[in-house]
Parts: sequence; C-alpha cells; structure tokens
Amino acid sequence: MTTRSKPDIRSASTDTISLHPDAAQALVEGSHGDPFAVLGPHEVDHAMVVRAFLPRAIGVELLERDSDRVMTRLQPGQVPDLFVGRLDRLAPYRLRIRWPHGEEVVEDPYAFGPLLGELDLYLIGEGNHRELGTCLGAQMMTVDGVDGVRFAVWAPNARRVSVVGEFCMWDGRRYPMRQRQPTGVWEIFIPGLPEGSVYKYEILGQEGLLPLKADPVARATQAPPETGSVVAAPLAHDWQDQTWMATRASRHAADAPISVYEVHAASWRRHGGDEGELYSWSDLARWLIPYVQEMGFTHIELLPIMEHPFGGSWGYQPLSQFAPSGRFGKPQEFAAFVDACHQAGIGVILDWVPAHFPTDPHGLARFDGTALYEYQDPREGFHQDWNTYIYNLGRHEVHGFMLASAIYWLKHFHVDALRVDAVASMLYRNYSRQEGEWIPNRHGGQENLEAIDFLSHLNEVVGEEAPGAVMIAEESTAWPGVSRPVSEGGLGFSYKWNMGWMHDTLSYMSEDPLYRRYHHGELTFSLVYAFSEHFMLPISHDEVVHGKGSLINKMPGDRWQQFANLRACLSLMWTHPGKKLLFMGCELAQFREWSHDRELDWFLLAHAEHQGISNLVRDLNALYTLEPALHEQDCVPEGFEWVIGDDAHNSVLAWLRWSRDGQPVLVVLNLTPNELSNYGVGVPVAGYWQECFNSNARLYGGTGTGNDGGREGEARENHGQPFTLSLHLPPLGAVMFKPGSTALE
Repeated sequence: MTTRSKPDIRSASTDTISLHPDAAQALVEGSHGDPFAVLGPHEVDHAMVVRAFLPRAIGVELLERDSDRVMTRLQPGQVPDLFVGRLDRLAPYRLRIRWPHGEEVVEDPYAFGPLLGELDLYLIGEGNHRELGTCLGAQMMTVDGVDGVRFAVWAPNARRVSVVGEFCMWDGRRYPMRQRQPTGVWEIFIPGLPEGSVYKYEILGQEGLLPLKADPVARATQAPPETGSVVAAPLAHDWQDQTWMATRASRHAADAPISVYEVHAASWRRHGGDEGELYSWSDLARWLIPYVQEMGFTHIELLPIMEHPFGGSWGYQPLSQFAPSGRFGKPQEFAAFVDACHQAGIGVILDWVPAHFPTDPHGLARFDGTALYEYQDPREGFHQDWNTYIYNLGRHEVHGFMLASAIYWLKHFHVDALRVDAVASMLYRNYSRQEGEWIPNRHGGQENLEAIDFLSHLNEVVGEEAPGAVMIAEESTAWPGVSRPVSEGGLGFSYKWNMGWMHDTLSYMSEDPLYRRYHHGELTFSLVYAFSEHFMLPISHDEVVHGKGSLINKMPGDRWQQFANLRACLSLMWTHPGKKLLFMGCELAQFREWSHDRELDWFLLAHAEHQGISNLVRDLNALYTLEPALHEQDCVPEGFEWVIGDDAHNSVLAWLRWSRDGQPVLVVLNLTPNELSNYGVGVPVAGYWQECFNSNARLYGGTGTGNDGGREGEARENHGQPFTLSLHLPPLGAVMFKPGSTALE
C-alpha cells in the first residue's frame, strides 16, 4: 500500500480534507483524468485522509484488513457520492459499503500503487513487447496478498479511461484508471473481481464520451452478438504434445509432405444439421481430428478464429487479436483442441489478419477518439473493397500490438503456423485504388514501407520466439522474395500461396475439353516460376463462394465428365510441385456453393460417385506422403522434369517427379474425354513400371480402364528419354507409374 501527496487535493479553505471544487466536480462528471491523485489514502498535514467516490452508496466504513475492526466511518464529502475520512495512522484496510440493496466489503482499488513495470512501458512504446497478451488487457493476479484483476489499455489521447461492467453498474465514475506517462497506457487493479467477469472500457476523448470499447488485448470474449470482453484466467493447459513440438520443424521443412485441410469451424459440421448449434472445440476434437487423420491430411488450417462480430466475414474482420472466438468455447478448450491435434500427428494453422480491421464502434476504430490504430487519412487508412480500416504499422505501438498477437498464438497455444491474410494489400499503398486515391511513400513509390518493415520483423521474431513454427503468405502479385530469408533481402515467409497456379488451373479446367487445346499454356506456365518461391497450391474457400460455384460445378460436361474432370484436377494438383491446400467440402464433390450458415453436405457420401472423390483425395494424400518423389523436392527444380508439355492437340501432359536419391514417379494426364491407346511416353529407366495410381479406378467412381497394373519399358527413345511406355490413357484421367512395386499396396 502506497501513499501519495498531490498539490491539487487541497481546497483554499482550512478544511484540509476537502478537494478543490474543480477536482470534486470532475469526479461527479466523470472527467477527472488523474483519480489516483485524489482518491484512496493520502497524507495531509501529518494525518492520513482516505477518499472514496462510490455512486449510489449510502455509507462507507474503513475496516482493518486483518481484524475487520472499524477504523473510521467515512463522512459524506463536498459533492454527492464522495466519502472522506481522517486517520492518525494508516493500516491496510477494506471498505464496507452500504448500498440501497445491501452491504459489501471490498478492497479499495485506489490504495494500490502503479503495477506495470518501467521495462514493460518502455517495450510497449518501442513497439517490441512480445508478451502484450500477458501484460495489457485483464490479468488475474495477486497484489499485496489480495486477489484481483489488473486492467491495462493503451489510449494515449484519452482524457479519462474507466473499466466498466455489471460489477459497477456500467458507471464509468466508479473505476477510472491511472495513466502511465509517457506511453499513454492506463491501468487499475480491481480487487476481488472473479474470472468470467464481463467488462469494457469507457473512454472520454478530447471531444466527448466514446461508445464503450471492447478490450483490444482481451484474452476471452462473449459469444456474438454480445460484444463484451471477459476476464480470463491465465492459460494453464497441461500440454502433452512434447513429441510433436520437438519434431515439427522437420514436418514443416521444404522437403516434407504438407497437405492442408482448410476449415471454417462454424460450418464444417453442426449439431442436428444446417440449423443446429455450432460444434465446440471439444466436438471438433472428437470428430474433425479423426476425419482429417482418415483423409491423410497433415494439417488443419482454420479460417480466423479470433473474435469477430460478424459471422458472415468468416473471421476475416476480427476485433480481438488475442481472443479465440467465444462461439466455440473458452481459450483453454481451444488449447486442448490444438494439443489433441498434435497428439494425433496433425499440425494446426491459423489464418491471421494484420492487414485491416472492421469499423464496429465497440472495436479499434478511433479507439481513444483519434485515429490510433488506423491511419488518419482515408487514402492510407481505409479499404474501399472491404469497408475496413488499415492498421498504421508505422506507429511503434501498433507494430508491437500486431507482432505480439502473432507470437501469442504461436507460443501460448502451440499453433504451428500463421497464414497471413491479404499480404498484397499490405505491400502496396495503391492496392485496389485509382490515381489520386492513394498517398505515395516518402520516396514517391507505391510500396508501403512500414508494412514491409513489419512483415520482415515479424518473420524474424517468429523464428526466435517460436522455433519450428512457419509463416505462410497469401500474396497474389509478383513481389520478389516473399519466401526468401530477410537476411537475403526477402520478406522471410516460409511459404507463399501460388495464386497464379490456382487461377490458371481452374480457368483451364472450366473450359470445354473441345477447346482446351487452345488453353494448353495455362497448365504449363506455372512451371516457368514454380521454384522462384516456396509455394503452396491453394484451392481455398475464396474459390467456392460469391457465385463462383463449387469446385465440381466448375467442371464442364455431363455428370460423369464433371466427376472425371474433378478427379483429374485434384490429381494434377497433388502431383504438381508445391505443398497442398484444399478447402472443406471439395473432397465431397459438393455441388452447392459453400455457405457459412450451414454445414457441409455430408449426406452426399451415401452416393458412390461422391464417396469416390473422397477416396481419391484420401489416396492422393497417402501417395503424396509415402512417395518421396512427390514431396521431397517440391521447391527445387531438380524435383521436376517435363516429359510431354507440348501435346496441346491431345491435351496430354506428362512429367517426372524425382526424389533426392533419384527415384522417379511418372505422371500422365489425358484431359479430353477420349481414351488414348498405345500412347507412347518416354521414361528414363528400363524394366517394369507399375501403375501406382489411376484416377479412373472404380474405387474413385471411374470405369476401371487402365494399364492392367503396369507396363514394360521398351528400348525405344522417346521425348528425350531412352525408353518408352506404351500406355492406355483413360478419358479425363490421370495415371502414375514408378519402377518396380507401387508405394500403395
């Protein structure tokens, strides 16, 4: 317990316990910017004066903390709701407050001194506090033997900040906070507040009272549509994933098989069908994890699970960058889900959004009455496409806020990777803007230098703070070196989504096979740049919404041809260099476009053709994982060799994938509905080549025609190779061969 002496607490009269009239009136109006200077214990003329401002209280007594002995009764002060008392000697005390509805005994928040350390404040101002999630926000702790919650929030331009909730009848005059200069952080310790308490901040800006604000660093939130922040106990999960954490770096390496199942947690499955309740984290652990294991994916990628007010944003307009959404349960339950994934051998990737935030009044927008988190000028600070604000990452505190958010998920929840959303919009100041709608950088260019510095710094810090975790960029332009180390002039990401491959492949596959010969280059062009970055091939949620149609509905032809095309498309994806990502529902060949408001069409698996697509994805994952040639050299040119890239007339392509020790897999695609017999394909090795995969197998919904298990190589040069296989190419089909026995028995 500390004492303070401030010059403005005295009145001009001889009544030394009275406040200056302006200070007293400021308490009544809720405009006093330094409440600790006038409330709590203070030494005045060699005596102790205790003041408490308690709206609607009837009376107040000071009780000795250890004995509950009445030390004194506080008298009504010079303004309503102010209570004042004098003591000869101060001892630790509590307040016994009489309310119209009864009594309560509480500790006095204004009897506690500053709590945030100078190093914390320095690092916050510098933009390099990597543990903001355990520094700012609501932190349960014990101070001087008293349990309670320390609140801390950055609002440098506010005139007054208060914590409000049911515990104070949402009256901002009850718990106004102390400002810590020069950082502009406000703090208060509220004793006795329990876990689960709902709170917000009431902020008096320079131009008046703002809408109640949720805590930017809240670690838990109410489930929408409610918008309150929730006091959460420190995360105390008993992690059992030590084996996974020790080996995950090798699982994320460029030579490892990475196959990602992208999931929107609110619509994968629901209790009772489309209109049912959302699955909780424990539900998802029970049902999603075994499904992903059975399908052979190595990772689950979750669309943003940070709290977001509007479910229709799919999480891409988050407001709580440190809180798992209350839709699915408590933070501890999310930690248990991640742990369960790891114990099952599955990695967890989170979509993370540092590019923009929504305009909801309870959020970050003009948080302290000024453009605090966003740029002031809308030409820099407002996304016209998404109706969102843009983080001002050039401001140290904002840079540090987002940096700490990333580290929080990776360290505290053991998340394995962050997929960074909308990187292109961060890199360019003129992203989706016309001339005159953007402001050049200090050199007159279009690059956002602050965002570039942030991303580079972020990726370096992740390497230091979360060994084995990786960063993945959704970046749709030709920006050089996205996945090159920062030390070599790159941005430092581990992988980059190959948006060009995705657009070209889906464009080609949507063409009627009759005309594909004229679009042949759309499938071959990706190999021109396939090794310029470490790529991930995405068929993501963005490709199956907003009228684009589901993946199978992009496929032309009658029903049989649609399924055959889809099988060929997925086979092409799994054999093309690059890691894999498939959005949920694509493996079901779901005809309906994905909707966030209903679950996937699981009933389709009762139909053989849909079950066939599921079987195909399962076996492609198994082959990709088990066959080194299909993953070891995903990111280097030595892993790929064209055999046939110029047969546009027949829409046939063939290539070799090579393992590091020189073991090949031959991939051949026939992308017309015509069966091709005795089609010669050059191969580098003599002997028997076994057919280890055929997308036309009956198991996958095909006709079953193929190559009778394999072909013998003929000593005849073809396509620059010394030997030839005479193959039967099934219609709209993909076949794979390897010398000797198959990888899948």
